[in-house]
Amino acid sequence: MDAIQQEIHVSFQYPVHFTTGVFTAANPLLRDVVTRPGASGASRVLVVLDSGVEAAHPGILDAIRSYFGAHSSSIELAASVVVLPGGEQVKNDLSHVERLLAAMHAAALCRHSYLVAVGGGAVLDAAGFAAATAHRGVRLIRVPTTVLAQDDSAVGVKNGINAFGKKNYIGTFAPPFAVINDFAFLATLTDRDWRSGVTEAVKAALIRDAAFFDFIEANAVAIAGRDRAVMEQVIRRSAALHLAHIATCGDPFELGSSRPLDFGHWAAHKLEQLTDYRMRHGEAVGIGIALDTTYSYLAGLLPERQWRRIVGLIHALGLAVYAPALSERLDTPQDPRSVLRGLAEFQEHLGGRLTIMLLQDIGRPLDVHQIRIDLMRESIATLKTFDGVPAANAGQKAS
Repeated sequence: MDAIQQEIHVSFQYPVHFTTGVFTAANPLLRDVVTRPGASGASRVLVVLDSGVEAAHPGILDAIRSYFGAHSSSIELAASVVVLPGGEQVKNDLSHVERLLAAMHAAALCRHSYLVAVGGGAVLDAAGFAAATAHRGVRLIRVPTTVLAQDDSAVGVKNGINAFGKKNYIGTFAPPFAVINDFAFLATLTDRDWRSGVTEAVKAALIRDAAFFDFIEANAVAIAGRDRAVMEQVIRRSAALHLAHIATCGDPFELGSSRPLDFGHWAAHKLEQLTDYRMRHGEAVGIGIALDTTYSYLAGLLPERQWRRIVGLIHALGLAVYAPALSERLDTPQDPRSVLRGLAEFQEHLGGRLTIMLLQDIGRPLDVHQIRIDLMRESIATLKTFDGVPAANAGQKAS
């Protein structure tokens, strides 16, 4: 047998900026990010906007047009702003991505043009998939507008849309050109979106930084009460932890079976599906973290005190640790309407053998390759009655 063994080393670099008023004419950040040194002519940009952001910020379309007008010598708005629906709706219907691809084609964007995506994580996911596939890669700039997008999803390298009833079944690994976190967008979030976005920061703290967990715990009341200064610290630290993990843990494109940044996510993704995506991703992640933490405790891995701290923190942030959908059809783990089916779907999504991250302590994760179904059922039953914590009833659907 004869073979040529090829090896490719590729380095990716992208900045994550923090600012306020990204579309204020006096703020040069976006202009500077897309201005190419030595290039002739203005950089061409297409902007895609989350409809929820448009509704919450009625003047944003005019602000975007005015910003490009003020910097017309350096940047060009290649076409009218494309407005897409926010939330999982944009990821559940491929026609939204097709519409964006058609707009990119009509604007004659090239691989040195820019797609600036402004919105929550779902719109950024859909826009990122379109950018990664048009010409095999148009430069993407993410402008996340929610806590969850700013502290987690926008700073990573993944894009995806839902298909066949599965979360992110279609997608790409494609680092962005840049990320711009504008804290001003957080002011108009609902309390539900403000609080639920913190669960990804809790996740990052649990698997990488015990001191950060202590900080979130000490400031839980302030966070739930919408203290913006504290929230900005949470977002910055969470983003830094996510970036450090992607850059230094040896598997940025998830070729292996271990996915630490998906701690608590096997159940979270299934809960979103079981509630027809009426449950926010952050809400589902909070429940998923509580579930895997409870399993860790009942399996003898995690001390009881730490278990109670973790589940108590999620509650203190104003989030539920249990939802009725968790308890449906537990006697038939392979039933598509059972949360336990999420284990098999998670294994299929990541490939290789089943690998679930659990906890030995705060900041000390452990990969396991087998889950005891009886103990997972007990974990669900335990959460259902945990110190009277209310269930997440919003968005539940009777089977």
